[in-house]
Amino acid sequence: MHLMYFTEQPMSAYPQEEGEKFGYTALLFPNKFFDPVAASRLYQERLEEYLYAEEMGVDGIMLNEHHNAPFCMQAKVNIFAAILAAMTKRVKIVLLGNPLPIADNPVRLAEELAMIDLISKGRLVSGFVRGGGVESLATNANPAYNRERFVEAHDLIIKTWTQPGPFRWEGNHYHFRVVNPWVLPLQKPHPRVWIPGVVSRETIVWAAEHRYPYIILNAPLEECKKIWQLYDEAAARVGYKAGPEQRGYLIRCHVAETEEKAIENAKQFMWMQGEFTGLTHPLWAAPAGYLGEWARRPLAEYRVGRRKQTMPPFEKQLETMSIIAGTPKQVVEKLRIIIEETRPSILALWGNDGKVSHEDSMTCIRLLGQEVMPALREIGEKLDLKSPFEANTPVSLACTPPHELMATAAL
Repeated sequence: MHLMYFTEQPMSAYPQEEGEKFGYTALLFPNKFFDPVAASRLYQERLEEYLYAEEMGVDGIMLNEHHNAPFCMQAKVNIFAAILAAMTKRVKIVLLGNPLPIADNPVRLAEELAMIDLISKGRLVSGFVRGGGVESLATNANPAYNRERFVEAHDLIIKTWTQPGPFRWEGNHYHFRVVNPWVLPLQKPHPRVWIPGVVSRETIVWAAEHRYPYIILNAPLEECKKIWQLYDEAAARVGYKAGPEQRGYLIRCHVAETEEKAIENAKQFMWMQGEFTGLTHPLWAAPAGYLGEWARRPLAEYRVGRRKQTMPPFEKQLETMSIIAGTPKQVVEKLRIIIEETRPSILALWGNDGKVSHEDSMTCIRLLGQEVMPALREIGEKLDLKSPFEANTPVSLACTPPHELMATAAL
């Protein structure tokens, strides 16, 4: 198995009463409440935690990116990835990932990722995401073109990495007279691409068609089974049988020396679900045009008040293992159930959120590395869950067909 450590890099250091008064702490929540001193401290603490995770034997460090929201301090995922590329020695740097639809220059993005791959000596996993609706609104990107821009930017990046330049690109959303970057990735044909998500059916099918591992973000177990069925069906249509190496899963998981301490800290996972105002407005998360036809009815019902957005209480999420908390032994037994039922070869453990202290985060990382992950590797070995690197799976089945308007002749 490939075992990763993850945190949203939250910044809960703002006046809670102001967040409660405003109602949501994303997009329009005034940044006058931003505390630069606390932010600087948090960046230093997160860096120390990531380096410690490598020391404790974690296989990968998962990084992501969000905008205009204190629940994630990663304003540009490539910046922290570049820092880790230089400061770490062994761990994979897994970006889940760069939001392609808000990128105005995919060629520049391809160059940045190539630099990270070179500096890390080939340890980059370059995940791509569509980004949340907030990302589109924060960067003035039309949500209706989100998927189109995602697909075209992906195709341009892959071609930039794999086809010698110079060449010309004339697409629907991107136009380049010259594509000829001098910096190209160390990994050939290109760094592995993993795709995270949970809601969009179209993205699941697209990932399967490209043979990209799909990382489910903390969905309930029953939903996971439906996702894998959809993925497997799409894979079969393009001519291959999907295996565990195409399956990934992110789970909120906090470990402590005692069950009481673990549960106390695990309650901070509710911060992003609105209990401590770390929540975005549903209409900002999924603006008009962002999701496919299958989502239009529930969104319309929410807008007219016929459907309410509710989150299960903390105790219910513990019971259903949407959140896992406890001593190493307790955590391993719960993760065993998840692994046996969903069979992912890629498992990301989301260790903290909200106001979990740096000291407690370090304890969690130590216990994950020394006690939890060795047990998980044994479970994975018994279930024959080889990571994509061990299984030596292809980087992708095939790129999507060239864009109809793309001029491939070199200048």
